[in-house]
Amino acid sequence: MKIIIEQEQASEFESVEELIRQAFAGEELSDQTEHQLVKRLRNSKAYVRELSLTAKRSDGKLLGHILLTKARIIDGENSCETLALAPVSVLPAHQGQGVGSALINASLERAKQLGFSSVIVLGHPGYYPKFGFEPASRWNIQAPFEVPEEAFMAMELMPGALNGVSGVVHYADEFSS
Repeated sequence: MKIIIEQEQASEFESVEELIRQAFAGEELSDQTEHQLVKRLRNSKAYVRELSLTAKRSDGKLLGHILLTKARIIDGENSCETLALAPVSVLPAHQGQGVGSALINASLERAKQLGFSSVIVLGHPGYYPKFGFEPASRWNIQAPFEVPEEAFMAMELMPGALNGVSGVVHYADEFSS
């Protein structure tokens, strides 16, 4: 199946929100509000519209969506910009077919082209390392809440971007709204 990755358009917002709702409907660890989070993030200072991407079949059918938003790693007076990868959504019938991987790879490449230097993710430790993510603890970067160390990961989009960086990740306020 050919997957086309494109920047999300405003005309697709409702369809994408429904896709996200469906993607997380059966997820045990989900609070079923990821679609509302994306809606809030689109109206935030953290939103980077070039990093809100859709995956479609060649006939235009929407298969998935990914969003990367600005976040900060803060340690006292020191602060470093990063991106937060959340959420990545794929329709249940198309999960396990490479749609999520295509979205993640495309978003990371686009983030690098836009000049961002790092990305953090809270996700499955058996999945995200294949994209280059490593435990964030490697750089002494912590989540702002209790999570298993191996599930909170970071990656450098530019070599050395996280050298000397440490602290707690501060997500956009919309994550806790």
